[in-house]
Amino acid sequence: MEPVGVIAVVGSCRTQRARYAKRLARSTRRDLLPAWRMAGSSHPLQDAAAASLYGSPSGMVVELPESVPANELIGAFADFDDRTRLLGLVCVADAVQVLRTLYREDYLALPGETEGGPMPVAPRAELAVAQIEYASTIVLVNAASLPTDQLAVVMALLSHLSPQARILLDGVATETPGDRDAYAVEQDRPGWVRLLNDEFAPPITDRRVSAFRYEQFRPLHPGRLRHLLDRRIELGEFGRVIRSAGFCRFATRPGVVADWEQVGHLISFGPLVVEDDLEADDELLAIGQDLAIIGLDLDRPALTAALDEASLTDEELIAGPAAWVQLPDPFPDWSTSTPTTGTGEDL
Repeated sequence: MEPVGVIAVVGSCRTQRARYAKRLARSTRRDLLPAWRMAGSSHPLQDAAAASLYGSPSGMVVELPESVPANELIGAFADFDDRTRLLGLVCVADAVQVLRTLYREDYLALPGETEGGPMPVAPRAELAVAQIEYASTIVLVNAASLPTDQLAVVMALLSHLSPQARILLDGVATETPGDRDAYAVEQDRPGWVRLLNDEFAPPITDRRVSAFRYEQFRPLHPGRLRHLLDRRIELGEFGRVIRSAGFCRFATRPGVVADWEQVGHLISFGPLVVEDDLEADDELLAIGQDLAIIGLDLDRPALTAALDEASLTDEELIAGPAAWVQLPDPFPDWSTSTPTTGTGEDL
C-alpha cells in the first residue's frame, strides 16, 4: 500500500489558516481534515495521522492549530508506520502581524495528557517561529496592506529564518509538492541550523536584514551576560535581535553544554549534554559559544564585541573552574541529571 501524501497547513491566525487550507484542498483535489475536527483531542497529531489514512487516494490536506509544535508534527507524519508521507508544511503568515507575533510573550497550552500534573505550555512566539523555520512554503496574507519597502523587509526576514522555504503572496499560487519533497524526521531547514552548518544562503535579501555566526571558545560570565541581555540587547542597542539559537557554556556550570534559544523578547537556556556522560566516540557539541544570530539593522561588530565582553577575561579564564563557580549567576538552576530545554524568560 502506497503511503498517503499529506500537506500540513499551520499558522497563528485561525481564520486565514482555515481559509487557505480549504482552498488548497480544493485546488489540489485532496481531502481536507480541518483543525476543528481535532478540538479537545489530547493527541491531535496521532489522530490526524490516523485519520489521513482514510482520505482520498490523491492525498490529504491537514490543518493544525498553532499549539502543535512543528518538529512534533514532522515526526508524527514522517514516521507513522510508513503509512503517511509529509509532502509539504505550509505556514500561513500575516504580513502585518508576523513581527508582532514573534515578539509576543504569552503562552499556549500544548496538547497532551497531564496525568494530574500542571498543563504543559509553550511560548506562542517559539511555536510561531518554529512553524516558519520548518515550512516548505510560507504563504503571506495581507501583503497589500504593507508599503513595498516594509513588505521587502518581512519577506527577507522570513527567508533568513527559513532559507529553504518558498515564499508566496496569497493568491499567487498554491503548494504543489512532489514525492521527492517528502519530509524526513531529521531536518536542517531552520536558518539558524544552516548558519551553524555553513550552508546559509537565503534567496531573498534586504539591506536591513542580516545574519551571522558568532563563535567564542571562552565560557560566559552569567552576571555580565544577564546585564547584556537586559540592558543592551533588549533595549535595541545593536539593532533588533529577532532570532538567535545555538550552543553556549556558563562558566559557573562547567562541563555542561547548553541550548541557547531566543526569539523576540524571550530567551531560554537549558542543559543539552553533560560532558561526564559522553562516551569516548561522542562529539563535543561546543567549546564555548556557537550561535546563529538573525535580526534587523544589526550592528555586527558592536554586538560581537559585547558578546566577547560577556565571556571570561584572561584573568578569570586562568583562575580555573574552582573560581568560576563562585561568579555571580542570576539564571535559574538546571537539572543536569536529565538534560532538557530551559524555561523561557523575558530578556
